[in-house]
Amino acid sequence: MAEVPSTFTLEAGAQAPDFSLPNGAGELVALAEHLGSKGTLVMFVCNHCPFVVHLAKQVGEMAAEMKSWGMNTIAISSNDVEHYPQDSPEKMLEFAQQFGWDFPYLYDESQEVAHAYSAACTPDFFLLDKRGCLFYAGQYDDSRPNNDLAIDGRDLKLAIRQLLEDGEPVTETKPATGCNIKWKPGNEPAYFA
Repeated sequence: MAEVPSTFTLEAGAQAPDFSLPNGAGELVALAEHLGSKGTLVMFVCNHCPFVVHLAKQVGEMAAEMKSWGMNTIAISSNDVEHYPQDSPEKMLEFAQQFGWDFPYLYDESQEVAHAYSAACTPDFFLLDKRGCLFYAGQYDDSRPNNDLAIDGRDLKLAIRQLLEDGEPVTETKPATGCNIKWKPGNEPAYFA
């Protein structure tokens, strides 16, 4: 289980790329139509990554709490399902149900959205303000599947609090860490090398 840091290049305050992707049942969900009145969390995840599984329950609980504050959550899987069938849309539905995810979990088959966000790993977190501009890109917290630190969501929670208090976008962050996105052969982005 190799740790891969995110290499997000969109600058804080920049408009995040829009997208319209299907969920596990094939229904399209557009970012523009799902922006929360206070903000939106977009995260790149997948079913089989131990880093995602490590945080999945707590992420579901945080998303439910965020919803009460006027903030929406969207999860996206961009993995190559031909080589990683456990990340298929059908399995995404099961994963979301298993961990109580009551928010869209979308499939980026072309991997274009992962490219647009410069997503590198799972999980990779992007907190947007109410206009859809990047407020925070970074890790959830310091916990990892292979360390004994409690899962507390400290880094992301601090960014959410700052966003809700109309603070400035967070620029000093620790990059998200996890498994690399499973790119289709020949589709690896330049920043992956």
